[in-house]
Amino acid sequence: MRGRRKFTADYKREAVAMLNAPGVTVRQIAADLGIGETVLGRWRRELRQAPTQACAGNGRSREEELSQLRRELTRVTRERDLLREAAAFFARASK
Repeated sequence: MRGRRKFTADYKREAVAMLNAPGVTVRQIAADLGIGETVLGRWRRELRQAPTQACAGNGRSREEELSQLRRELTRVTRERDLLREAAAFFARASK
């Protein structure tokens, strides 16, 4: 089984630059390079957002992202439960 492939920042920039050619799609370039469409799309998005820091791979750590997602899940669950209780209350009050 292969490990995770690593690409240099220059390779990523060149791959994104290939998308500027007329009449090409992300799907075509990704297939030619042997990478996923989502990977190439993410490289392009990163390059557009912060050209000097793009493709460096210095995003949030998985632990930070996981803790943020857990906080958001807790908040959304509370909101759902509150709305469920409010709907039940108003359903009883309208009878």
